[in-house]
Amino acid sequence: MYRISHLSLLVFFAAPWHSEAAIRAYNATVDNSFWQVDKVSRLSCELSHPIPNYGQVIFKTAASKSKPLNFTVDMLIQPEGYDIAAIKSIPPVWKPSHPAKELASLKLLQQFDAEAENKTAWLMLTELEKGNMPTLYYQDWYNDADKIKVGLSGVNFRDKYTQFLQCRDAMLGYNFEDIEFTVLGYQKNSSELTKESKKRLDKIGEYLKNDPNIESVLISAYTDSYGGRYTNDELSKKRALTIKTYMTELGVEDKRVEVEGFGEKRHIAPNTTILGRQLNRRVVIQIAKQ
Repeated sequence: MYRISHLSLLVFFAAPWHSEAAIRAYNATVDNSFWQVDKVSRLSCELSHPIPNYGQVIFKTAASKSKPLNFTVDMLIQPEGYDIAAIKSIPPVWKPSHPAKELASLKLLQQFDAEAENKTAWLMLTELEKGNMPTLYYQDWYNDADKIKVGLSGVNFRDKYTQFLQCRDAMLGYNFEDIEFTVLGYQKNSSELTKESKKRLDKIGEYLKNDPNIESVLISAYTDSYGGRYTNDELSKKRALTIKTYMTELGVEDKRVEVEGFGEKRHIAPNTTILGRQLNRRVVIQIAKQ
């Protein structure tokens, strides 16, 4: 682990950044400032901005209940050591009376792209929306005499930002971890799906239609021990096939769905009680990704 004292941080931020001879600056000009919305789906969205001769920055979010935002600095040359970058909001030249504003700090880790999470990422986007230029400042790791300044241009930003927000709004409010394992219950001697089961399957089906990396969906059905072994074997198969049919009707590829009927085997609770038998009447859906 690395340690940076409060004194060294104070000296770093107090360094003469105004001395252009000591600064290597990277930012897009009016002519080459581009923002692009990438990986648009109901599972993810990215807003990227190339910075000539430096790399690019990426704001990205993924499907989940909170849809958190992540900011990544994808550098052509990754750090050779550990450091901290200051992030400031710099007003455009046509706002000379507006002062620069400290936003946050950003850890630079050896041989990794720099990343910031939700709050810092939103701070930078809101400053861009106001027409300001979020800018990173840090010590060059190859030349002790130089400092690096990396600016995010607000030119051509607003329309793409709106597209990014619309993409984020349309994303699913859940992710793979929320649907990879599901247990559905049944009434005695029935293969009919309950309202709650259909709601859950609709959720799973919507996710599967949007994730091309799903490798398989395994549906395993079980019964309690009442009704005869052959009858229960057939009932478990019917329950599994009913769910497969429902999912394929939602648009899930038939070849990705496997079914198994185990009848009254593999009980998870005693069959001597009503509650135990209810737990044993179940279908387990397991989803695997590539």
